[in-house]
Parts: sequence; C-alpha cells; structure tokens
Amino acid sequence: MAFQPRQTEAEIAALEAKIKRLDAKLEPAPPAPRLRSTAMPHGATSAHHGALPATAGAPREPIFEEVDQNRLQAKADAKTTPEHFNDLGVRKYDLAAFFQRIKNHFRGPPTANPKLVNYLAAGSIQGLRPMRYEKRVARNRFLSVVIIILLLLVGIFVAIYR
Repeated sequence: MAFQPRQTEAEIAALEAKIKRLDAKLEPAPPAPRLRSTAMPHGATSAHHGALPATAGAPREPIFEEVDQNRLQAKADAKTTPEHFNDLGVRKYDLAAFFQRIKNHFRGPPTANPKLVNYLAAGSIQGLRPMRYEKRVARNRFLSVVIIILLLLVGIFVAIYR
C-alpha cells in the first residue's frame, strides 16, 4: 500500500467539514440571562425567557418566607404595664428601673456574635492573644499610673508641709 497524501488530505478536509456541520447543529441558542428571584428562598436563580409561562390561565401564587417576629419587636415595649402608673395616670418613679437603665447604658449593646467573643476571650484564634491577657496588661498599666500619681501627690504634700 502506497502513501497517497492528496487522498488523505481530502479525507481530512471532508471530516473537518462534517465536524463543523454537526457542531453547528448541536450548538444551542444563546443562553437566556439568569435573574435572581426575590420570591424564591435562598436567592435561587431562574432563566428569563421573555414572556411569563401561562399556567392554566391563573397567576402563580407568591412564595412567602418566614420572618422571626420576635427579633423585629422592640424589647422595651413590654416593660410598660398599668402597675407603672398611679391613679392620676402619671408614671410612678421606679428607682430600681432607673438604676437598671443606668447600668444598661454603661454596659453597651449585646454582642451580635457571641461565639466570636468566646473565641477572642479564650484565645482560640491563632495569632491573637487571649482577652484575659489583654485585660491583665491594661489593669497593670492602670495600677502603675495610679501608684505614680499617688507618689507624686505624697511628694508634693511633703514638700509643701516641710
């Protein structure tokens, strides 16, 4: 069997043309743009095909997500009861509630991520010092400044009264 380059080249060209024809048949239409749905939970995406599909002539029902109502309602609303008012409708003075409000004011808001606070306090994050170490350093720094100030005051009183 002799080598025939022209016949081989013709077969290759015919096969390439057939591949191109089959590829053109298999190539799908350009994909529809994907839109994020606000009605589907967890941000599911759906393809947009121009017109909405007709489902037996009736519009589709919306999908509602559950919302935790307890997180939306203010906690301070439940603290006002009829016992907090006197016979004339004037609010009674509540000393314990006053101290509680003052204490809450200085305490600050509760943390949004208590697990992270626990990690920071325990020093479980690699590369960060534990909070107890940082508190100890700050406490020692404060005590040393107070001792220096007290020594300066004692020195001033000794110098004045001699």
